[in-house]
Amino acid sequence: MNSKPNQFAAATGEIDGPYDEPSFLKLAIELRAQLDHPAQIALVFATPDYKPFLAEMCETLRVDGHIVDVAGCTVGGWIAGDKEMETGSGCTVIALRAEIGEPVPLVSGQFLTAGSPWLAVPPNGWITLGNPYSFSMDEWLAESNKRHHGVPVVGGLASGGSESSAMVFINGTEVQACAVPVFGRTRIVPMITQGCRPIGEPLPVTNAEQNVIYALGCKPAYQVLDNVFQTLSDEDKSNARGNLLAGLAGSEYIDEFHSGDFVVRHIIGADPESGAVVIAGAPRVGQTLQYQLRNREAALEDLKRAFNPKRQELRKAFAALLFSCLGRGEAFFGVKNQDAEFLSGVMEGKPVGGFFCNGEIAPVWGVNSLHGYSAVAAMLIDAKLPRSKPKA
Repeated sequence: MNSKPNQFAAATGEIDGPYDEPSFLKLAIELRAQLDHPAQIALVFATPDYKPFLAEMCETLRVDGHIVDVAGCTVGGWIAGDKEMETGSGCTVIALRAEIGEPVPLVSGQFLTAGSPWLAVPPNGWITLGNPYSFSMDEWLAESNKRHHGVPVVGGLASGGSESSAMVFINGTEVQACAVPVFGRTRIVPMITQGCRPIGEPLPVTNAEQNVIYALGCKPAYQVLDNVFQTLSDEDKSNARGNLLAGLAGSEYIDEFHSGDFVVRHIIGADPESGAVVIAGAPRVGQTLQYQLRNREAALEDLKRAFNPKRQELRKAFAALLFSCLGRGEAFFGVKNQDAEFLSGVMEGKPVGGFFCNGEIAPVWGVNSLHGYSAVAAMLIDAKLPRSKPKA
């Protein structure tokens, strides 16, 4: 007689190399054996050369792996356990058995598809994937924050090449984006590490139009940036090219800002004549901005800072997802597997799967945002509530 299955479980598998039908069939059967009972969903992250076979892969996972739904995207590199594969062909699969709903296809201009049960009653959180070339994730997140305030959204944007090669899919069918809801006892504990340290002082945006900032604290934004640059050490100045960023405060109700309190945006351009600084974002007048310097040491400190307060909750975790920027990895840290090894260590070997993204999704101070240059970890936990006390 079969024992009662653990309601919360996960299993991972991977292929290092081009798609091979027998190898993928073996992977699906191994996932089924690891879980022993059907999984609600499998997330598949595969390099673009797998694109012609994704429908076949989804069918194999559903039929031979006994997995109800499959969702995923193309990637520039994949993460499995403590390994980060940044080059070559391959894929990783993480199968989850928990209280997880069907993946919902997303369409630009709509919050959710018509008839979705999640329009009225929000889930506990969303795992979201998007095609950066066909879907406006910023707009969807803004609507999500408005409708379901405080419900965490985590995920990433497909990567792995050109517009023609990027793909998000549900059960083998291409979609612009998808959102996987978690509910019941399943919770998402999100963590983000941005690898930046604030430099200069935080100042309010006093003049801006769309993504062009003219003044910070009534001073030209370019002047503030130049003054901050001049305060850097010679070593920091030499490493600042491409690593000077703008941080938009996630909350104004903070006495002292630290790493992780900002939504970090790339500086697209700066004009000394007009005093303007152009960023990859739309700050609002009155919002606090502080320039940031991205470096390896700050990223390592940020990893510890992000995880330490969550260790108590992590004891309930049964799996984790890792969404890391394409700009991280070995080129940034100087060593392989930095983010994956750290997360796998925190998880004490429990299943971890993920990919290198064109943009990462996570909340900062409860507001879901699209990030760059970050690593987002989504810990999936069983948050079983204690029994209520009997009435007197």
